[in-house]
Amino acid sequence: MILLDTYVLIWLANEPAKLSRKAADTIRRASQQSGIAISAISLWELAWLATHGRLDISGTAEAFVERITSRTAIRPITVKVATLANQLPADYSGDPCDRLIGATALAEGIGLVTKDTRIRACKQIRTIW
Repeated sequence: MILLDTYVLIWLANEPAKLSRKAADTIRRASQQSGIAISAISLWELAWLATHGRLDISGTAEAFVERITSRTAIRPITVKVATLANQLPADYSGDPCDRLIGATALAEGIGLVTKDTRIRACKQIRTIW
């Protein structure tokens, strides 16, 4: 199983050409084998982006989030995830969503597909791009 950063999920659904070849291949393999997942915080982030006009969607924000996440496993924000998010290095992204997504990958022991260079610089998290 692999974890997708929120924007990777958006690109996968709407603009797959934005994915690197390695990311696209990894997602394709995981989809056929162990599955793809997102952090529960990505649900909130998707709804926020849709509600605040940051994404061009048709229909309601709820329908958009349902559609875009329909083939992913939702990984919960556990006590371990919350604790790890606060233990990530200071130079890691300060965005709480990014911190919870990275901590989810770390807690679950799975790779994180992300383009974010600050996240990819963190040696604690196995990233794919």
